[in-house]
Amino acid sequence: MTYRSLVVLIGVCVTGLAGCSSHHHGSYGQGEGGYYWSKASQDVSGLIEKHVKNPEAAKQVNVVMGEMITEIKSAREQHRQSHRALYELNANYSASPEAFTKILDELNNNRMRSSAKMLGLRFKMKALLTAEEWTALSGELKRYGSRYYGKEAEAPPTPAAH
Repeated sequence: MTYRSLVVLIGVCVTGLAGCSSHHHGSYGQGEGGYYWSKASQDVSGLIEKHVKNPEAAKQVNVVMGEMITEIKSAREQHRQSHRALYELNANYSASPEAFTKILDELNNNRMRSSAKMLGLRFKMKALLTAEEWTALSGELKRYGSRYYGKEAEAPPTPAAH
């Protein structure tokens, strides 16, 4: 599996987990998708335990995945706050273009920081796994994410040009 495919795969996994937190799930009483974050964590932990042979490595991978979930939740909240600020600013007739640009710059900077952190966590998790474990776990996580984002997440990766 190429580097690009692995990054896309982790993105699909992360996006699948992030999909669990959307506001329409808040009706279950825990707000901000608390039930779904918990359910996603349990599901992913089960996949890790299924595919990672070394119990100590599985424990460490679960910790890294927990950090990823925490980062996803934080990034989603920052995103919501930025959009809230844009809506409020838009209601202000005399708002300057610079005020909008400031919010958009913060939004983009937050996305970059979060993406860099997620990429670092991805490599941290990869270092804990064998190639076989990585492939098996990645396939399961991709299928898990496709439950939230449709069949396109299940499409096989296109071969990279060499």
